[in-house]
Amino acid sequence: MELGAFSVSLAVKDIQASKAFYEKLGFEAFAGDISQNWLIMKNADHAIGLFQGMFEKNILTFNPGWDSDAQKLEAFTDVRELQRILRERGIKLETAADESGSGPASFVVVDPDGNPILFDQHV
Repeated sequence: MELGAFSVSLAVKDIQASKAFYEKLGFEAFAGDISQNWLIMKNADHAIGLFQGMFEKNILTFNPGWDSDAQKLEAFTDVRELQRILRERGIKLETAADESGSGPASFVVVDPDGNPILFDQHV
């Protein structure tokens, strides 16, 4: 079961201040639109997302179908298959992808400590 690229999506209060802070840690803007209050930053293979006003908690994020540079993988486990596997393993879904579809889709699970985990496929 391949989960895809991993990042931490941070719910930030001030995206400009957060961007400046993470730049001091060696991160650089990789994708996003700061005028829309979201930005993806990278340091080597490490990625973080900064999201102002979009969600309440920090989120662990997996992107099936992408490598660490957001490039499409030739082979990957589709988000709908991941969802089926996790359901079979007894994990409750907070939101679910339409299993009859294909292409981009997402679903969310929550770990025992209340941390949301987003499986967000863009391909």
